[in-house]
Amino acid sequence: MLMKWMLAFGLQGTALITIAPVALATAETVQPSPSAISKQTLRQTPEGASALSFLDSGFRSMYDLDFAGAQQQFMEYERENPGDPMGPVAEAAGLLFSEFNRLGVLESQMFIKDPSFGARSKLVLDPVALSNFDLAIRRGQALANNRLVSNRRDRDALLASTFAAGLEAECLALIQKQTSAALDYTRQATNYAKRLLTVCPDCYDAYVATGAGKYLIGSHTVPVRWILRATGFAGDKREGISELQVAAQHGHYLAPFAEILLTIAYLRDKEPEHARSVLAELSAEFPKNTLFPGELVCLDGSAELSGDRDEFYF
Repeated sequence: MLMKWMLAFGLQGTALITIAPVALATAETVQPSPSAISKQTLRQTPEGASALSFLDSGFRSMYDLDFAGAQQQFMEYERENPGDPMGPVAEAAGLLFSEFNRLGVLESQMFIKDPSFGARSKLVLDPVALSNFDLAIRRGQALANNRLVSNRRDRDALLASTFAAGLEAECLALIQKQTSAALDYTRQATNYAKRLLTVCPDCYDAYVATGAGKYLIGSHTVPVRWILRATGFAGDKREGISELQVAAQHGHYLAPFAEILLTIAYLRDKEPEHARSVLAELSAEFPKNTLFPGELVCLDGSAELSGDRDEFYF
């Protein structure tokens, strides 16, 4: 369910994120914490009540569009792990994507076929939800900053900082239409992600950002790619698809999101059978999410209309 906002950023020219590992010379050590990314994906996480499962089950609930359940899990995680920045950042994610769902931002049809997307009016967040989102982001950032002062290679602080900056960019780009400010946060997320990959090369969630960015940039026309490259962004469609596949197979919190992005890429590249396969898997995995079966219905219906999927607005 963490859906198509990266693709929407491509429309805006706002958040085409490319991440490449960089060498950071330091003797500091990586500190484990309760939210440390396991080698298992969410779908492989064992049953049982634990600090880790509260965070995992919260993300699973969010993918299933059970936002109230997700918030309960995230808050329980925060109570048990008050010093972990991933708690409030996950809470912020649940709040934002609940609003995305309410406002229809998560409908892929908006990004695939609707030419009004780029000309849409600024959406209005619920003021209470926006206030709670801002507070959760600030709490998460404060906790992450405190940990990074002690250890700039703190994996979970870098992960939380990457997520927090990305959420800020998503809110600004998709709802408030403040593209310049969104780009600033996108660059922050990119810098944190570079550091994260250096510390934790197998933090496969980071490849969602790299894959989406490379695919989007590689999909533009040559003149646009030249301009983007001149401003520090480079991309390749095949590399992007490959990295999204890695994230979908090995990612933790964002593995389902990577599958959703792959679905959009497959549709854009006129590979509907691949898209249908991924959507069917997501529908089975998250049965309460009505968006996935709805996408399958739209996909099956569009197959009967020649050229109906020829235009993509990202």
